[in-house]
Amino acid sequence: LLFIVNMPGAAHGDDYLKKLGRGICNLVTFPFEIPLQISRVNNSDGPMAAVTYGMLKGVGMTIVRAYVGAYEVVTFPFPVPKYFRPILTDPEFMFEEKSW
Repeated sequence: LLFIVNMPGAAHGDDYLKKLGRGICNLVTFPFEIPLQISRVNNSDGPMAAVTYGMLKGVGMTIVRAYVGAYEVVTFPFPVPKYFRPILTDPEFMFEEKSW
């Protein structure tokens, strides 16, 4: 199945190997979403928001990142979404800074 080459028009060099790496990264790092979201909410909205909204956001993103990671690992040879673009984009990888 690894006969797929980088498709013309792929954005930012995305290809099946990057998709596989992104999926593995998501599967390894998804548990860190809870403390990461708590920290981000604490920095933007304060400690009370961090222990409530930050925790809930972390739990939700943990589930999302785990499922997206599994999906990308299973479907890495196929150009879905189009041209292997990432499903999670803000941020694409766990410890990147958000663009907001």
